[in-house]
Amino acid sequence: MSEQQSSYRQIMKATSLFGGVQVFQIIIQVIRSKFVAVLLGPTGMGIVGLLMSTLGLISGLTNFGLGTSAVKSIAEANGTENLYRISVVNKVVMRLVWITGILGAIITIILSPWLSELTFGNKDYTVAFIWISITLLFNQLTSGQMVLLQGLRKLQYLAKANLFGSLLGLFFTVPFYYFFGISGIIPVIISTAVISFGLSTYFAHKIKLEVLKVTKVRTIAESKTMLSLGFMISMSGLFSLGASYIIRIFINRQGGVAEVGLYNAGFTIIATYVGLIFTAMSTDYYPRLSAVAHSNFLSKETINQQADIAILILAPIIMIFLVFIKWMVILLYSNEFSAIDGMIYWAALGVFFKAASWVVAFVFLAKGSSKLFFSNELLANIYVLGFNLLGYYYWGLTGLGISFFAAYLVYAIQVYVIAHRQYEFNFSVEFIKILAMQLLLAILCFLSVQYLPQPWPYIVGSVIICISVWYSYKELDKRLGIKSIISNFTKNKH
Repeated sequence: MSEQQSSYRQIMKATSLFGGVQVFQIIIQVIRSKFVAVLLGPTGMGIVGLLMSTLGLISGLTNFGLGTSAVKSIAEANGTENLYRISVVNKVVMRLVWITGILGAIITIILSPWLSELTFGNKDYTVAFIWISITLLFNQLTSGQMVLLQGLRKLQYLAKANLFGSLLGLFFTVPFYYFFGISGIIPVIISTAVISFGLSTYFAHKIKLEVLKVTKVRTIAESKTMLSLGFMISMSGLFSLGASYIIRIFINRQGGVAEVGLYNAGFTIIATYVGLIFTAMSTDYYPRLSAVAHSNFLSKETINQQADIAILILAPIIMIFLVFIKWMVILLYSNEFSAIDGMIYWAALGVFFKAASWVVAFVFLAKGSSKLFFSNELLANIYVLGFNLLGYYYWGLTGLGISFFAAYLVYAIQVYVIAHRQYEFNFSVEFIKILAMQLLLAILCFLSVQYLPQPWPYIVGSVIICISVWYSYKELDKRLGIKSIISNFTKNKH
């Protein structure tokens, strides 16, 4: 087996592991979203969205990006194969997440009346914000445990923690919403955070580390690298969350809470159901890219390999959504949510450019270029917010899909130009061919559902989906040797 083929198989192995977890989580999400949509309706979903986006804003302000920067520190310590070193770094990480988690909870409690007024236009949700402030601590502690698992590449434990967390979360969500309706929102948010913390702690404790004391001086010294990179990540995330928060407030003011619920539903489909590939890949991709970040050539090779796999897997999924989104929205939610169809059509096309930009943008973090990462994300957040505000103002929910498409097209060009100038990065000819072919097929799907009379969109779209699947299989076989894997498996079975 060639080194390149081995690398592709490693990507697929990690993607398959977390892809399977994501698929299971999506099934749970479908069930939960269906219950939430029926039991709470768009208004209830709007309230959940506003509460969670507000918490996300506070978390982004106080978590110092430790969920990302600490992974790099743990991974580097793991590279030394020194248990003492790993234990020291982990001890420091846990101290930092305790401090930042408590900080987030206190700030939420102090600002609760103002947050309620800003988010909902009244002080009716002051007590709600006080109650859910505790989730900022639990979420940050969970992040600290997950950082250890990811940094040490304990992917099995990480997958199980996510899997069981989703399953247990479902058992709490549905009964609360069934018996208490909108009044069950706060208990659900809190119980979900507690469950995630409990599971992450259980699996993190399976890793045997040295019990040691780390002085305050050592803690401060070890913290500098994590906090300097993490601060830039946090500030970038804060601007992103702030932009998301502003657009939700804008939608609430212009169209009402129900419109926010519709926006959340559409965004969930793109971010969760289509975006499962990004989530599955990122767990292994970031540490792997960090390991070769010292070499521009190896970084370029790793990015292009990841980009190939991302597009080949994503493309057929995107086209399925394009063709059958009307039925999916009814299945996932209800007829009340049909207004988001147009939004998802445009956003689905934008996912192609999101994938291309996503694989490249990781190189800024992997190389530790915190200032470059921050300036890149700050610029992007500015025009993303502008696109979203204009899109919704002129074209409503469909305009938000158009803005998603436009923003990621611009962002893909932006990160490519920066990476090319700073790190001599170029997309391979093979990747460009794959992107062009699959994007062309997706555009044909888009045009068929927009302009062909029924039932032709389903007929033509299904044919195009089959072509996309066949093309992806053909290209994946070149890289992975799928036929040889199947052949060896069959021989071993006999």
